[in-house]
This record gives sequence, C-alpha cells and structure tokens, in this order.
Amino acid sequence: MHGPANGLFFAISYPILAVIGAPANVLAIIILSRGRCGLSRCITYYLVAIAVSDFFVIITGVILNRIGRIYFGYSVLFTHRTCAHTMILGSISLDGSVWLTVAFTIDRYVAICWQNLKIRYCTEKTALLVIGIVCALSCIKNIPFYFTYQPLFTMDGVAWFCDIKTSFSASPTWQAFDWLDHVLTPFLPFILILLLNALTVRHILAASRARRLLRSSESQEDPEMANRKKSIVLLFAISLSFLVMWVTYFGHFLYVQITGESYFNSLDFNDPEYIFQETTNMLQLLSSCNNVFIYSVAQTKFRGELKKVLLCPFSIITGYFKQ
Repeated sequence: MHGPANGLFFAISYPILAVIGAPANVLAIIILSRGRCGLSRCITYYLVAIAVSDFFVIITGVILNRIGRIYFGYSVLFTHRTCAHTMILGSISLDGSVWLTVAFTIDRYVAICWQNLKIRYCTEKTALLVIGIVCALSCIKNIPFYFTYQPLFTMDGVAWFCDIKTSFSASPTWQAFDWLDHVLTPFLPFILILLLNALTVRHILAASRARRLLRSSESQEDPEMANRKKSIVLLFAISLSFLVMWVTYFGHFLYVQITGESYFNSLDFNDPEYIFQETTNMLQLLSSCNNVFIYSVAQTKFRGELKKVLLCPFSIITGYFKQ
C-alpha cells in the first residue's frame, strides 16, 4: 500500500462503513418485516427488498472487495475466479438496490398522483412482481461482465485479481455495452427519480392549494394533508440520498469517457485519479447503509420499534436476573 495518509483514510473508513452498514440493514429488515411501523404492506415490501440489496452490497462491495483487498490482498478472496464472482455479485446487488429505489419512487408517485391507477398498481401482488423482475433483470444485465475479466497476473500457477481485458476496452461493441450499463445505472434512475419527484411535488402543491381554499373557513388542522406530508418525507429522503451519493460516481464515469483515462485496479493512493475514483466508489457504497437512519428520522413508529429491538437484549437479561 502506498501513500500512508490517503491509504490510512480508506483503510479506516471501509471497516467503519461495514460495522455500521451491515447491522443497520439487518435491523431495518427485522423492524420492517414485523410490520409495526404504520406502513402499508406494499411500501414495506419495497423497503425490505432495498434493505436486503443494500446488505449484500455491504457484504460484497465493502467487506469482500474493499476490506479484503486492503487487508487480505493475497488471500483466497482474490484468486481470479473468486474475485470475478465477487465483482459480479456486487454489481448485481448494487443494480438491484438502485432499481428497487426507482420502483419505490414509481409506486409512491402512482399512489399520490394517480388515484384511479393506485387501486390496481399499489398492491402487494404488484410489489412482489416488480421486485422479482428487478432482481432477475439485475442478474441478466451483469452476467456478460463476468467474461470481461482476466487475471491481473499469474504467480506459481495461481491466477490473481481481476483486470479488464484489452479486447473489452478496445471493442466498440463492449464500449457500447459499457455505456448502456452506466446509462441504466445510474443515469436513467437519476432522470426518473428527479422527474417523478418533480411531478409529485407539483401535484402535492396543487392539491394543497385546492384543499386550503376548500377549508379556508375551518381553523382545525387538515389530517389528510398531515398524512400526505408524512408519506412524502420518506420518499424524498430516500430519493435525495440516492441522488447525492451517486452524482460523483456518474461524474467520474463522464471524466473517464472524456479524457480517455482507464479505471484503476491497483491500490496506488499516491495517484489523485485513483483517490477520486475510490472516493466516488465509497460514496456509492455509503448510499447502501444510510436508509435505516433516514427511516429513523422520517418515521416516528420506526424509531419506536428500533428502540424496542435495541433494548430487547437488555430486557431479556434484566428479566432473567429478576427471576
């Protein structure tokens, strides 16, 4: 490892990300699955699916890939075959997380803006179908990338690490596929989330003005608008978090395409371009561990359930000693 100052930052940051991210997503899965947060089952399915995808992103992208590469560079994790499988599984999990966020945004857009369609679309059956389709397409989309990897080098008959094949970098077909990959994740999700949130905000503002005019003579609080505000806080928090965390990643992709530079596969912490690349990757991975904190801020009932789960071990121990 070169460049101790920068290398130390990543060497410390990734373990912290793993220690926080993995348990946070497990807690989110447990709490949401219990169905006591006042959310519809349709919303719950989407949020649980996102949490599961984010959990696998932390396992594959942070623990097996980043932490393994920094601390256990020449372990079985980084023989060529294991490395290639880990990279593909990480990409599948990441794509699943991104497109499940889009699916959740679409579901909330329909629920808020299209009351007639809401009855047919915002159902448990549709949510499960959409989640299944997203997971299947995420797998299909990333399988071709398995064949773009080659060993970085071979030592004592063992192939180590993963490098992009020269034929992949030079082939117009593969370059087009790489562009399509980045358009599908995260450029198209960016556009869809921004567009749907803008349309949702416009609809909410128009509905709020209409309801204020109808209720101008009444002094009491409007429970319908209060409930609507609570429902959109969660949507906007998750969507904005996604946009903020992914904007640098897409910026780095554009930089690589415009300058003709290549992606770095080594741990050269003295190279500013590698530091930029790894920082964008870290922000992208960070987006997979912050949803539980968003739920805690946006949902009062989720906070209450979180306290119960965290205090449960202490309650059990206390009860045991009382007996």
